[in-house]
Amino acid sequence: MFIHLAVHHPKPEHAADLLGSMHRVEQAAQGSPGLVQIGAWQDQRSGRVVGLAMWESQEAFAASAERIFQAVADDPFDQWLEQPPDVFHLSQP
Repeated sequence: MFIHLAVHHPKPEHAADLLGSMHRVEQAAQGSPGLVQIGAWQDQRSGRVVGLAMWESQEAFAASAERIFQAVADDPFDQWLEQPPDVFHLSQP
């Protein structure tokens, strides 16, 4: 199992824009070989937005990542975010 986890810090006025972008990533990922689950959640206290994708392997993620993220390549993240996202690539030892 491999997990791609991204914690975003949106400007409050752009939280909906960011969530829309993340939903486009979800749609682009549907049917990708090795994808177990993908989704976006918003923390009620902080307003942070978390994207979580679970894959069968890191290789499956790597094979699909460029195609998936192409769906949002032109989104103005520099305008929507207060700071760059915290991105984690997680695997069990």
